[in-house]
Amino acid sequence: MKKLLLIAFTMVAAVLVLAACGANKADNSNTSGSTGVEETGTAASAKITIKAKRYEFDQPVYTIKKGVPTEITLKSEDGMHGVEVSDLKLKLDSDEPKVVTINDAGEYEFHCDIMCGSGHSKMVAKLVVE
Repeated sequence: MKKLLLIAFTMVAAVLVLAACGANKADNSNTSGSTGVEETGTAASAKITIKAKRYEFDQPVYTIKKGVPTEITLKSEDGMHGVEVSDLKLKLDSDEPKVVTINDAGEYEFHCDIMCGSGHSKMVAKLVVE
């Protein structure tokens, strides 16, 4: 009886671990028609670089064109920083460019999504899509 209970518990634990891994992968997807962002896999027509350093981004506002494939690169100049545009479900990692096409015009606030120190909460800027 104990052996059967141990096997059942092990199987339930394995299912939960696999489900958690699968859910995390799905949550990190950056391709979504409902958010107006597409990772096209095509060559970029435009490029922007967001530089992060000492609890701030190098510009308060970055502007890109609606519907234009744009390569966005995050350069972390003093350690680990990341960028999350919550409204677009878009995440950027340092030195890993992404080519995205944003189809919805508007202003989107973004923030550093890696706890980088005491000034972390002040690391915000805007992405304007015209």
